[in-house]
Amino acid sequence: MYEAVHAYPDGDSTAARFALTAARYGFDGVVVRVRSAGEAGPASYERVRDEYGVDVVDGIEVVAENPQRASGGIGNYRPKCTLLLVRGGTDGLNRFAVEQERVDVLARPMAGDGDVNHVLARVARENGVRIEFDFGPVLRRDGGHRVRALQGLRKLRELVEKYDAPYVVSANPASHLQLRAPRELVAVGEAAGFTGEQIEAGLAEWGRLAARNRERRSESFIAPGVKRGRYEEDD
Repeated sequence: MYEAVHAYPDGDSTAARFALTAARYGFDGVVVRVRSAGEAGPASYERVRDEYGVDVVDGIEVVAENPQRASGGIGNYRPKCTLLLVRGGTDGLNRFAVEQERVDVLARPMAGDGDVNHVLARVARENGVRIEFDFGPVLRRDGGHRVRALQGLRKLRELVEKYDAPYVVSANPASHLQLRAPRELVAVGEAAGFTGEQIEAGLAEWGRLAARNRERRSESFIAPGVKRGRYEEDD
């Protein structure tokens, strides 16, 4: 099982500190999602992997004001990372993300004014875009905010189940202190109607995606400047 984290400079803890804590909690790896390819690199993650014995996956989370700006980020970053996420939070961004085959994960779809309906769930399934169940608000908020976050998770779970949309699970930690062990995430998930098996599958999906994309990237090289496969640039 994997957790997807916001490491320094996007978060408060380094990738190494996350990896150390994740290893103690029984994770097999962490996905480090940053906003720019220049903020970290696979070479440094390899050293962390060797030191702490957990996989460290390089990811980029595109954060944009609108679909037009997000489109530029996808074109720029897709060849530079193992996992590519687009942060949702508006209906326009959510729809845009699930329509893009080059996107691996729609992150935080229920944040802000964002919502997901049956149409988006179907499109996500057709394009293989994973929808993120973000447990962060449930873990770190209280009162009415926490209640609304639980309601959003329940609604999203029902849609994902009904339309068999692919998904991932994360607590969205920005610090190693916000990491939660898989069993704790299972407990939170059960409060929103998930089964333990569903939560574990959503945590494991990060690692499965990383393995798939690493294989595809290794096979895509033909010659300098020439690529083939899923992430070809559009003409």
